[in-house]
Amino acid sequence: MPFFLRMSVVVALRVMLAGVCCLGIWLSWKTARADFLFQQDSPESVRAATHLLPDEWRYYMRLAQLDRAQARELLSTALRLNRYNAQASIELALQDESEGDTARAEKLLLNAFEVDRTYVPRWSLANFYFRRDKMPEFWIWAHKAAEMPADNIGPLFELCWHVSPDAQKIAEALLNDNPDLIRPYIGFLLTKDELTGVAAVVPSLIRVGQPDTDRDLMFTVVNRLTNDHQDAAANTVWHLLIDRRWVIADATMPNNGEFRREPLPVAFDWDFPEYPGLHSWPGSTGLETEFSGGQPENCAIAEQTIYLAPGDYTMQYYYHTTDIAPDTGIKWQIVDPAAKKVLAESPSLSSDMLKQTRMTFSIPQGTSLVRLRLAYERAIGTPRITGTLLVLSNQIQAHPQT
Repeated sequence: MPFFLRMSVVVALRVMLAGVCCLGIWLSWKTARADFLFQQDSPESVRAATHLLPDEWRYYMRLAQLDRAQARELLSTALRLNRYNAQASIELALQDESEGDTARAEKLLLNAFEVDRTYVPRWSLANFYFRRDKMPEFWIWAHKAAEMPADNIGPLFELCWHVSPDAQKIAEALLNDNPDLIRPYIGFLLTKDELTGVAAVVPSLIRVGQPDTDRDLMFTVVNRLTNDHQDAAANTVWHLLIDRRWVIADATMPNNGEFRREPLPVAFDWDFPEYPGLHSWPGSTGLETEFSGGQPENCAIAEQTIYLAPGDYTMQYYYHTTDIAPDTGIKWQIVDPAAKKVLAESPSLSSDMLKQTRMTFSIPQGTSLVRLRLAYERAIGTPRITGTLLVLSNQIQAHPQT
C-alpha cells in the first residue's frame, strides 16, 4: 500500500476513534446531568431530565407524580417506553375509573397483572372489584393477593373484614399453609378482639410455624383467651403447644409444681409478682419467698391458671417457714377469675419444720379455668410478716368419680 494511502487510513481511524471518544464523553455527561436533574426532584428539573434522556421511562413516572395536570400523558409515555411498567398501568387505570371508563380501567389492571405477578397488581384488582361491588371477583383477587403477601398485609385483611366481618370466612378464602400469612392474620384478629376466630386459626400456625418464631405469639393468644374466660379454647391451644413440644410442661397439675424451671410468660405457668419488701425466686429446692415487712398487706406471691373439670380435688403441698408466726396470712387459694370469687382457701402457712399438708376443694359446674394463688393477706391485729417461706412442691389430684 502506498505510504500516503496508509497515512490517510491511520488519520481516518484516529479521527473516528476521537469521534467515538467524544461521543462517549457526551453521552456520559448527558446521563450524569440527567440523573443530577432527576435527583433535584422538582417539576422543572425532572422535565429537563426527560429532554436530555427522552427514553428514560422512570423520569416520566416521577414527573407524573409532580405534575398531576399532565399525569395521563406522562404515564402513557412511560408505559409506551416500558410495556412491563405495571405501576403506570395501575395509575392510568385509577384515572380511567375516576373518569367513568371502568372497562378500560379493568383492562389496564389485568394487563398490569400479566406483566407483573407480584402483590401490588393483585391488591389493586381486589380493590377495583370491591369498589365495583363485584364480590365473586373480589374474593378471587383477594385470594390471589394472599398467595403472595406483602410486608404489610393488614390492609388486605381490613378490606376483607369490611366486606364480611366473619373471621372464619376470611380464613377459608385467604389462608394457606404459609406461616407468613397465618401469623399476621392472627395478629389482625387480636386487634379486632376476635378471639373465637383466633382459636380456630392457631392450630394451623402451630402445625406449619416454628417455635422460635411463633411461640411468643402463642403465649399472647393463650393469655388473651384466659383473660376472656374462653376456658376450653385456652386449654386446647396450651395442650397443642405441649403436644408439638413447643413448650416444656408437666402432665400433672399445676404445671411446674416443684418450681424447678424458670416460668414461661403464659397463664398456664407461674407468675411471681414483684413488690417492694417481697421477693420470690424458683430453684432446685422449690419456691423461696422473702418477706422484709415492707410488702403490701394484700398481695399475690405466686399464681397460675389451671384447667380443671367440675368435680372434687385434693391439693397436696410441702413447705416450711422461718420466723413466720401462725395465722398471719399466707394461704393457698383457688379463685374463680370469671366470678372474682375465692372457691377454697387453705389454713395459714407456718411451720419451722418441713410440713406436708392437704387441702380439698370442689370445682362447680360452669367453671373450668381457675387461678391457683399463693397469697399474703395480713391478718387483723398482726404486723406485716418478716421471714422466709419455702414451698417445695404442689400437686393437685382429682377424686375418683363414683
